[in-house]
Amino acid sequence: MKKVGAGLLAGVLVPGAAFACACGCGVFDVATSSMFPAGEGGMAFLNYDYQDQNQNWSGTSSAPAANNDDKKIETHFVTAGLQYMFNRSWGAQVEIPVVNRTFDSAGNAASLNWTGLGDIRLKGIYTGFSEDLSSGLTFGLKLPTGSDNRDGDVVDRDSQIGTGSTDLLLGGFHRDRFGASHWNWFAQVELDLPTLKQGDYRPGLEVDAAAGIYYDGLSLGRAKISPVAQVIGSWRGRDNGAAAAPEDSGYQRVLLSPGIEFHLHPVKVYADVEIPVYQNMTGNQLVAPVLFKFSVSYMF
Repeated sequence: MKKVGAGLLAGVLVPGAAFACACGCGVFDVATSSMFPAGEGGMAFLNYDYQDQNQNWSGTSSAPAANNDDKKIETHFVTAGLQYMFNRSWGAQVEIPVVNRTFDSAGNAASLNWTGLGDIRLKGIYTGFSEDLSSGLTFGLKLPTGSDNRDGDVVDRDSQIGTGSTDLLLGGFHRDRFGASHWNWFAQVELDLPTLKQGDYRPGLEVDAAAGIYYDGLSLGRAKISPVAQVIGSWRGRDNGAAAAPEDSGYQRVLLSPGIEFHLHPVKVYADVEIPVYQNMTGNQLVAPVLFKFSVSYMF
């Protein structure tokens, strides 16, 4: 029973830590819809994300730590990315993560720490459905650039920085305003479908979604301030293959995420916390009691 708590939301267009792993990283891909494309031009971004998975969970409740040989997975994510809209309909995005991970296992009496390149994501963007770019589709690939064999006698495949798989990505988003008010809402969803695999390990199919509201009527001098509230949901199937542990993988999860964004053109700063309110884990998996995100982006 050595498997690790599951990855969450694979965000659509928001700058985020788009790493391919099965231990909660996908949740960091969610921010505010004000970062969705609004016209031609580019956006460069740098994110720092953190989580400390130190609680064993089984089904919908916590479980004895003795039921899981894995005791702790602490991860720092730093992601550099670029999004560019060539015109009002078409754009592209690349996300390049670097990951530092500490892994503690009682079963192997080991505590390991390593840093490496994560799985790069490449996406195309289509926003030609309306003049205001309020709706869009994304499509692309997750590449197997992250290491998936670090200390393989100790670290399970679903605890590695990379999955070793090539995944198809397909997502969509929509945003709108509540009448003539300063209140806005947004929703997004993405499918992550592993296709090509390595080492007889295929991570589970994942569907992630988020819905949120934000208020854009506050300012401090020239800086615009937007409080954000989101609900993040995710479903992931079981891993499969000889190197997988299907009895300890797969989940459903819901998080509440309050956040805030500061916009002083051309710079945006965003921060939030993600707090689990529902978790249903297959078998025994490590989860984090809270997750943190910080992002800086520059428009050009």
